[in-house]
Amino acid sequence: MQGLIRAARKGLNNATVARSHSMPEKGLQNTTVAEVLATKGKDQVGSWLWCRTDDVVYDAVKQMARNNIGSLVVLKPGEQHHIAGILTERDYLRKVIVQDRSSKYTKVGEIMTHKDKLITVTSDTNILHAMQLMTDNQIRHAPVIDGKIVGMISIVDVVRAVVQQQHGEMKRLNDFIRGDYY
Repeated sequence: MQGLIRAARKGLNNATVARSHSMPEKGLQNTTVAEVLATKGKDQVGSWLWCRTDDVVYDAVKQMARNNIGSLVVLKPGEQHHIAGILTERDYLRKVIVQDRSSKYTKVGEIMTHKDKLITVTSDTNILHAMQLMTDNQIRHAPVIDGKIVGMISIVDVVRAVVQQQHGEMKRLNDFIRGDYY
């Protein structure tokens, strides 16, 4: 309120104040998956961990544990960027552990979620839409595919984007309340 009073004393109307202090954040409705992936760091843009359909589950799960991740993109042998499916912790638990199979003798291709059942997004997918897809389908990872695999977005990435956006909004509101917005 004090800020508005100061603006009025200076002869500025609300529209002038609003224009001179446009929000640097675009808002979640205008944030894309590509922008969220870019926040992971330059070394991780376009990077994702993978295995092949003919790898044994034991090695794939070890790779997941070593990298502290919950899924691997699965590629066909000999293919660099064409996805065959995804291997998740859930696949491992339901299709190996619960069925009392050996992870050392089971191939990834036998238990992975196949490409035709995969929930994916593109780089230009709105982050709110990605969040809705992940929530509706109860998944924590979605490959980012633009004709070929370009990355992986997790629910952690989505939540981090939401928290950062809300933090920015809270800061702007607090600045506005204190009159520090211009």
